[in-house]
Parts: sequence; C-alpha cells; structure tokens
Amino acid sequence: MNAPVNPKKLIKGATGDWEIVLGLEIHAQVNSEAKLFSGASTEFGGDPNSHVSLVDAAMPGMLPVINEECVRQAIRTGLGLKAEVNLRSTFDRKNYFYPDLPQGYQISQYKSPIIGEGEVIVDVSESETITVRIERLHLEQDAGKSIHDLHPTMSFVDLNRSGVALMEIVSKPDMRSSEEAKAFVTKLRTIVRYLGTCDGDMEKGNLRADVNVSVRRPGEPLGTRCEIKNVNSIRFIGQAIEYEARRQIGIIEDGGTIDQETRLFDPGKGETRSMRSKEEAHDYRYFPDPDLLPLEFDQAYVDDLAQHLPELPDAKKARFIAAYGLTPYDAGVLVAERSSADFFEDVAKGRDGKAAANWVINELFGRLNKQSQDISASPVSADQLGGIVDLIAEGVISGKIAKDLFEIVYTEGGDPRQIVESRGMKQVTDTGAIEKAIDEIIASNPDKVEQAKAKPTLLGWFVGQVMKSTGGKANPQAVNELLKAKLGIE
Repeated sequence: MNAPVNPKKLIKGATGDWEIVLGLEIHAQVNSEAKLFSGASTEFGGDPNSHVSLVDAAMPGMLPVINEECVRQAIRTGLGLKAEVNLRSTFDRKNYFYPDLPQGYQISQYKSPIIGEGEVIVDVSESETITVRIERLHLEQDAGKSIHDLHPTMSFVDLNRSGVALMEIVSKPDMRSSEEAKAFVTKLRTIVRYLGTCDGDMEKGNLRADVNVSVRRPGEPLGTRCEIKNVNSIRFIGQAIEYEARRQIGIIEDGGTIDQETRLFDPGKGETRSMRSKEEAHDYRYFPDPDLLPLEFDQAYVDDLAQHLPELPDAKKARFIAAYGLTPYDAGVLVAERSSADFFEDVAKGRDGKAAANWVINELFGRLNKQSQDISASPVSADQLGGIVDLIAEGVISGKIAKDLFEIVYTEGGDPRQIVESRGMKQVTDTGAIEKAIDEIIASNPDKVEQAKAKPTLLGWFVGQVMKSTGGKANPQAVNELLKAKLGIE
C-alpha cells in the first residue's frame, strides 16, 4: 500500500531523507488447556519436560490429532480482526533442524491458512489513526526451549512448550515508524485479550513479534528487509526498529548493500546483531502434512462463534463516546483493557459519564500508574468511586474535599458517605457562615479590595483566602457570587 509519505515520519540521513517500511509477524500463544495436536498441558512454569506427550516428543508412530478449541480460538481471532475466515485450510510440514524441535519439522500452515485478509484500526496518537492490513493468520506449533546457562559444556532442552498452539498474525508492510509499530502491537494485544484467545503476556513469551525492517528513499520501491526475531516487549520493538533503520541507512549511505538476514535484538546493548541469512519458503521444503486431513468447517459454525463474540475495543470506544459524551482520547484510554472499561461502566452507571471518566482516568489510574499497578490491584472499588462522584454531584462535598476523601478511601478504605459524616467533611453551603469569612478577609485586606475593583482577575486571590479559612469546605460557587456582590465586580 503506497500511502502518501508523511514528512514527519522520515529519518534524516547524511545524504537526505529516508522512509522506514515495517511489517510484523506476531506469534500469539492460543489460550487453551491442551496443545495443538496433543492432550499435554499448556500450563506455564512446570518442571522441565513435565508437560510432554509422546506426540510432542516425536516418538515413532505417534500421530497428531487437532485440538478443536485451538481452531475455535483462531476463528474468533480472525473475526476480531475483521478478516476472511477460510472454511477449508491445510497443515504443512516446515522442515528445519533445531535441538528443541524433536520432529525435525514444525507443523504449520503455508499456502492455505485458516484466516485470510483483515485489518486493524490503530490510534497512534490523539490526532493520528492508521489502518494496518492483516495478510493472514495461521495456526502452528511452538518449538521447545534450549537452555545454555546451566552447564559449562552442555545445553539442555525443555519440551514443555513444544507443540503449544500459536497463531501467527502477519501484517502487510503498512507501518512507517516505530511508534506506529508499537501502537499496532498494543492494539492487537488488546483485541486478543478482549476475545480471550491469548493472554498477551509478553514476559512469559505468550505474545512476541518478528519485526521486518527495510528503508528506502521516499517514493522509491521497497528496500531489502531484515527480520528481527522474537522481540518480547513493546518497548524493545521500538528500540529494535530505531537501531535497525539507522544501521541500514548507514550501510547504504556508505555505498554498501543490505543483506537479507535474520537478526536478534540485544536489549542490554540496544542493538541488533546478525543471526543467520534469511531463509525463503523453498528452504523449508514445505509439503502437506500426510498425517493431517484438511481442516474443514461450515459457515454456520463460524456464524455461531461470531454471534457470541464480546463487544470489541473499537465498538466499545464508539459507544463510550456516544453514550457518555467522552472525548475519543478518554474513551481510548478506558477501553485499552477490558477490565478498565468494565470498571468505568460500573462507576458511570446512572451518573455523569464525563465526571466518572475524569475520576477513573486522572485520579485512580494516575495513582495506580505511579505504583506500577493495574486496575486489578485497585484498593478503591467502583462502588466507592461512584459514591465520591455522587457526593460531588449532590453538592455535599467540593472538588477539593473529594480529593481528600479519595485519598482516605484509597489508603484506609470505607464508605465515602460515612467518612464525610464522621469526619465533618461536608461542604459549607450556609451563606451566613461564608459571608462572615468573606467580611473578615475584606476587612483585613483593604489594599487588595481596591486592587480587585480595578483588576477583577484578583478575585481568585480572595476565593483562595476564603477556601483556606473554611478548610476548603465552602461551596466555591457561593463564594464567587458573594465576593462579586461584596466587591462590586460584575
């Protein structure tokens, strides 16, 4: 897709501007209790080689049997990517030798994947949205794990992950900056989490990315790409792209050419390094797996799965904007995680949506982010936060008192209404008491009174003094109106 070149996305080299072209292959581990072709457990963290069946260990004569739950999850993911679901797909053998691949081949899908073309709408920033096209999603087995640091002269192999189902989601080369790539992976992770098809835990390796990077002069044909394998954090994806793009630009500007190769990203050094020359499809000698029949299902099966999908992030965001009057940015923040969206809806039920969003995003999320925690660790429940919003709406407390109340609820817990009663935190709406405070401040500051009459913006100083003298409990609206009347300010 030759989208118009965005000058802001170009990298300045020694000899002019360069454009980065990016495509990603996301490997997402399917949420299922058993592996793709065996009944062995997929649970994380078992003793080495404790979740391995005879099929996973490639014992002679063992035959793979497809796990229908993995098929269902792949179809549901395809529907979430607005992609074409292929009613007939086939499994192939991808042949290569690796110590943690006991069969000597990986069962994957090559020419006929289960899911075809789709798209993902990605918010890169408050003002920029892009569409990233999906080329395909196919099912394949994961390999095991080689461990090299337990013995000075030997490597160990753990086959617990061998045979676990992966969805490989391949994008078109539609991204033009590291920020776009990071936003794409973030959005894709949000979608699979909403669907429950992958937990998106990058630390456990349950979602990882192969990043294809090439550079070109704006408007020229695609350059030679290098693939950076198995990047397991969104931050590292950004760093790997930035380093690799500059490495390639440097080589070309020095008169060299880019070798198509597979590289690894070293987070410690912040650089990519060569791993091997890049294989093409013919290097793997793909052929249909003779042990597996073509995978076939009917449209009714797909329609039934589509009918039971949850509300997905884009639809939820649109509803939040329409139903609660939220800005696109606030709605986007709230729907980034399904649990956050559900929490907000519980707070907003029967209340002002904008006020609820303000308290959830600015106060609660702000506090949780400082402590590197998410909504699941919140010490404040949706009912408690909703109670604070109610007290403000009823005029029982001011915004300033509400912040003090939030702090008490966050650190000590308790019912907001009872706390306000027991600690005397109610807002002062008695105009007599407010008037008394105003009269005292006016009497003590005759010079300020004259200045305020000449320069009405000084009213704010008086408001601050009144709030201070009433411990922040005076109703700000009443304070403003009484002050204007006393000082003769329109």
